Amino acid sequence: MTRFMKDSLFLALLIALSLSVSAGEKKTTIIKFDVPGAGTSPGQGTFPTNITAEGAIIGYDIDANNVFHVFVRARGGAIETIDAPGAGKSAGQGTLAYGLNSEGEIAGYYFDVNTVTHGFLRAHDGTFVTFDVAGGGTGIYQGTFTAGMNGDGAIAGDVADQSYVFHGFVRAPGGAITSFDVPGAGKGSGQGTFPTAGNCINSDGTIAGWYVDASYVNHGFLRDSDGALSTFDVSGAGSGSGQGSLGFGLSSQGAITGPYIDASNVAHGFLRARDGTLTMFDVSGAGTGVGASGCVLNIPPSCQGTVPENVNSQGAITGEYVDASGVNHGFVRPRGGVITTFDVSGAGTASGQGTIPVQNNRAGTITGYYIDASGASHGFVRTKQVEE
Repeated sequence: MTRFMKDSLFLALLIALSLSVSAGEKKTTIIKFDVPGAGTSPGQGTFPTNITAEGAIIGYDIDANNVFHVFVRARGGAIETIDAPGAGKSAGQGTLAYGLNSEGEIAGYYFDVNTVTHGFLRAHDGTFVTFDVAGGGTGIYQGTFTAGMNGDGAIAGDVADQSYVFHGFVRAPGGAITSFDVPGAGKGSGQGTFPTAGNCINSDGTIAGWYVDASYVNHGFLRDSDGALSTFDVSGAGSGSGQGSLGFGLSSQGAITGPYIDASNVAHGFLRARDGTLTMFDVSGAGTGVGASGCVLNIPPSCQGTVPENVNSQGAITGEYVDASGVNHGFVRPRGGVITTFDVSGAGTASGQGTIPVQNNRAGTITGYYIDASGASHGFVRTKQVEE
């Protein structure tokens, strides 16, 4: 338990416990939880976004009024909910977080009463520091979006300007902010540079993500701590609007994983080693069509295929695959490449529903959410247990 958590925190609502054993895997335990106050209508509920090495989970919930609130779930299950000072309380407003380190610092952003975004850092003692990146717009859904934080407290994210063009930034632990644009990034609305949400910055200060060019094609990027930028495209990635290569997860060694979208708008997984070596893969059972909403990743129903979300320090990848019916299922791909799939009990089986892992830590513990038959989301933790 991180030191900022106290005995008086709310207990997590443990809905169910399920056990599963797969070939080549240790026993696994899946614990499901809901944040107190989370809504139960479609699109509402509990959404984990990251997990620390110790097993603490950060995320947000959407309540019955469609307002966002941050939560922190201790390894033991206690849940604390947090709202940033100045966060709006109307639908589409509130507080979200993607970064939590071992010191108990939380990084995120909030929508104010005008639905403009601002970054924040919350210390383990509950003190808030808010910040805005220069150049951020002041219109609805413009401003500063924090995407992640490393163990030293360095924060990365993007800022939307008044034309809805996105630019990357990194905020040093002392507060100094540096903005950056990947060469080739487009300058139109919805284009620009996007550090990935969650594990976008590692202990070396390396940042990963993707950029959207002037034709709305996606390309991966890596930014070293000295500011040097390199870009990459996965062989087989499409060159049409919404297609291409996206860096979704970054390991402590600088490996990147994510999906690439081919010319038929089908998603496939890739792993890019620090030296640039690329490995592509598909989960058996992944569909090869396009969902009802087209190819919009992370907004079910979306692309069918394989969507890696993160790679941990051991080289294990987790994410989801979308089958031919548009249903999401979880998977784990260890360094050896043998893939295990799983579904959380209670996950819905219609298009856009199912199991969506988002992050895994170095111990192999996975967090994410599942969407039930009514369209509401619930958090889960999947842990490995030592065989008896």
